[in-house]
Amino acid sequence: MPNYRGGRINEEFKREISNILQNEIKDPRLTAMISVTDVKVTKDLRYAKVYVSIFSKNEEEKKNNFSALKSASGYIRKTLGQRINLRYNPEIIMELDDSIDYAMHIDELIHKVREK
Repeated sequence: MPNYRGGRINEEFKREISNILQNEIKDPRLTAMISVTDVKVTKDLRYAKVYVSIFSKNEEEKKNNFSALKSASGYIRKTLGQRINLRYNPEIIMELDDSIDYAMHIDELIHKVREK
């Protein structure tokens, strides 16, 4: 019988981190819309890679928002430890997910080819 615990933990972390980012973090540096696209928790529950997508007009604002997220990872870890009862409270590693930007770029290229 397959073990689905890892997937359930990943989804629970994704939901809770999204909730924390949306409702609890009051950092004035967070000005763009931030979306948690994926969470990968290691099997030993020591580390959690959080993939976030930041929707912003320019790269400078995106970098500022990402640095604010990295600095808030300690607070996110503490809050997750209070909400989710696991043996270990995993260390949060923030990763920037550019897949949405890449998809938009490919879509633009397809539209340009169709116009010609």
